[in-house]
Amino acid sequence: MFKKVLIANRGEIAVRIIRSCKELGIKTVAIHSVADVNSMHVKMADESICVGDSKSSESYLNIPAILTATEITGAEAIHPGYGFLSENFKFARILEEHNIAFIGPKSEHIKIMGDKVSARNIINKTGIPLVPGSDGPIKSLSDLKKNSENIGFPLIIKAAAGGGGKGMQVVKNKSDLENAYNLTKSEAKANFGNDEIYVEKFLQNPKHIEFQIFADNYQNVIHLGERDCSIQRRHQKLIEEAPAFDINQNEKEKVIKIIIKAMKEIKYRGAGTIEMLYENEKFYFIEMNTRIQVEHPVTEMITGIDIVSEQIKAAGGKKLSFKQKDITFRGHAIECRINAENPNNFVPSPGKVLTYHPPGGNGVRVDSCLYSGYEVVPYYDSLIGKLIVHAPTRLQAIERMKRSLAELVVEGIETTTSLHEKIISTSSFSNYEFNINWLESFLKK
Repeated sequence: MFKKVLIANRGEIAVRIIRSCKELGIKTVAIHSVADVNSMHVKMADESICVGDSKSSESYLNIPAILTATEITGAEAIHPGYGFLSENFKFARILEEHNIAFIGPKSEHIKIMGDKVSARNIINKTGIPLVPGSDGPIKSLSDLKKNSENIGFPLIIKAAAGGGGKGMQVVKNKSDLENAYNLTKSEAKANFGNDEIYVEKFLQNPKHIEFQIFADNYQNVIHLGERDCSIQRRHQKLIEEAPAFDINQNEKEKVIKIIIKAMKEIKYRGAGTIEMLYENEKFYFIEMNTRIQVEHPVTEMITGIDIVSEQIKAAGGKKLSFKQKDITFRGHAIECRINAENPNNFVPSPGKVLTYHPPGGNGVRVDSCLYSGYEVVPYYDSLIGKLIVHAPTRLQAIERMKRSLAELVVEGIETTTSLHEKIISTSSFSNYEFNINWLESFLKK
């Protein structure tokens, strides 16, 4: 097992990783930007080191500085968290070449799955159903027009290197193709440094269901169930829950078997999430994320498995300490992402947290980087915490979430807490009558 791990991230996920490392008896190194010198993860780690200025490109994405920090501190492994360098195959490959353990998959798997076109091609061979779409990247506007005739409208144009809900454009009419084509390529280039795109059929009213898998270096692959992530705004998830409610169990079991077989065939290692759309009792693959997910706590709550700890152990060469038959699913869990944003127009709200009081009680978990006096800086993602609840049934979990949101106090900045209170109080949410488009309609009312 590693003696020292460097966390190449910030915020709540860095705090989360430090906690698992401490429980494993592993020393931690927190990297930080100039702006994050007083952050919670810096205070909690055994060591900290500044890797650059406030901009992500000069700090959390600064590979030479992170490598130098690793060498100076003697860290044997790097946990990338999510975002930043977590799905950068070049970064993972550099670590492999320098004999520094990357707490995640092999660089080859990050590369394959990070390119959504190559991922579709790989997945297509496994038998996992795909959303109808182009066989490869779209090379030109005329190529897009030709594909649109075969796929039909509405369709969605996506960045091949995309993720996090960025680099996507829904097209409902042929007349909108050119503008959407140019806009998606521009967004793809700006966000991912790669303007390659592809196109898929846009399913009208699907749910977003994802499957959590885990594998060690010895081709032991297990699944930890599924999550429903359908409450989204502009392809960004706001609320997640596990397990998914009222889905075709036969179809689910069939898909899970194919996924596990596929992961064994490619010799995948670590945590991974297969993201799918679910419509008319059928599942359709959209992408695979080769990292820890923001919403991993809901899976931990219903399984009792510490996914971050398992990531660390797998990267250290340990075999899985449990088999599929050992996994039991208990109750229901819901997570609300708390962002430092205006709950009505979603404008970021940086500033000093004057008062912070997290909720508590049975079945309540808060993953956050906040404390009273903390300065929320404007340079990074606005996620400041996650409120997770667990209860024996979904309706009980909803009531527990209502109570917990009412207890949460964050003064000095605006947060999306009140929006979550409105969403989970609707009959549509309690009756599970929503899909990936529901929230956009709800916000227009």
